[in-house]
Amino acid sequence: MLKIYHNNRCTKSRQACTLLTEKGLDFETIEYLKTPPSVKELTEIVKMLGIKPIELVRKNEDIYKSTFKDKKLTDAEWIKAMVENPVLIERPIVVNGNKAVVGRPLEKVLEIL
Repeated sequence: MLKIYHNNRCTKSRQACTLLTEKGLDFETIEYLKTPPSVKELTEIVKMLGIKPIELVRKNEDIYKSTFKDKKLTDAEWIKAMVENPVLIERPIVVNGNKAVVGRPLEKVLEIL
């Protein structure tokens, strides 16, 4: 089943939900700010994305600027930081089986449907 890690306040995230709905697809919506992924889940998502954890971090967030900006963290430490501060996680993330994309731009979502 498709999953979308979603923030309703994010335009791109809402657009991704609309796209999936318009395609008639069933999907699970995970409001990750309310229900953050576990370390294991986020590690799996990063692996599916084929990126380093730091590449999933939203660097314009205040918490990043005030706490993490000049830090040299390991991959595991970045994962832990995102789990503990889910606002740092880039969005939306769409997962389909063993594939995942960050829906920026929105057309990337189509790549895994």
